[in-house]
Amino acid sequence: MSRLRVGSDEHKRRFCRAFVETFHAYEPREIRWPALEPAARERLRGLPFWGEAIGSERTAAARVRAMAEIEPDPTLREAIALQAYEEERHARLLEGLLAFYEIPIPDEAPSWPRDPEWGFVRMGYGECFDSFFAFGLFRLAQETGFFPAALVQIFDGVMQEEARHILFFANWAAYRTGRLPALRRPAFVVRRGLAIALQAFGRIRTALDLRRGTRDADNFTMQVPEELAGEGELTLGRFVRTCVDENARRLAPYDPELLRPRFVPELVGLTLRILPRSG
Repeated sequence: MSRLRVGSDEHKRRFCRAFVETFHAYEPREIRWPALEPAARERLRGLPFWGEAIGSERTAAARVRAMAEIEPDPTLREAIALQAYEEERHARLLEGLLAFYEIPIPDEAPSWPRDPEWGFVRMGYGECFDSFFAFGLFRLAQETGFFPAALVQIFDGVMQEEARHILFFANWAAYRTGRLPALRRPAFVVRRGLAIALQAFGRIRTALDLRRGTRDADNFTMQVPEELAGEGELTLGRFVRTCVDENARRLAPYDPELLRPRFVPELVGLTLRILPRSG
């Protein structure tokens, strides 16, 4: 049984410390992008989701920054502001990649959320969904050589930052729930449930659109290039098991008493139990 009481000052100190102390300093403009073979360059340029990827990072940055500005607790505010910086850095990193490989860069600016807490909650659960699938996609891209090794090395750190983000959010959401007055707690729990439902519905809608041969501009992590199958068939079972394994591996280095995001892994775990092992 965990000795850490969720919602306590010690809980707050530990999940904020775990986030701040694992920060990795780098500057996107100093990245030396590798020259790619023509085929690899065309594969990169042909991916359909670069605009959505940058838009997602810009939106996340705005929502996290807005939350940091209203957070009165200095320990929480430091960690949330650091996450906002990392989201902004992810957007700048993608902008640098697109500029170097001559891929069009969208110039839409994200809107500032009118309700910072709601924006942060929606963004947090969105990252829990997207990161889970992104971990699996990234692993497949590495194993099949879809992404050149030099790009894998650059973006591996981004994947690990996403793991830190969802770990922080899972603990923040639980801490926030536990610290609210009893009369305000049910409303926040309902907000959390609504945010999860909206994110789940969006992913289901995208999956149905992909089966019909259409693409949704949202949820770009679910748009799986066929080349990621490598020499074998990329079945749903293989993809899901890769996501489960990578999610566990990415979160393993951190304090074992901190909460982990549970909804997506448990939902997908249920899917795995009903899928045939050959799938």
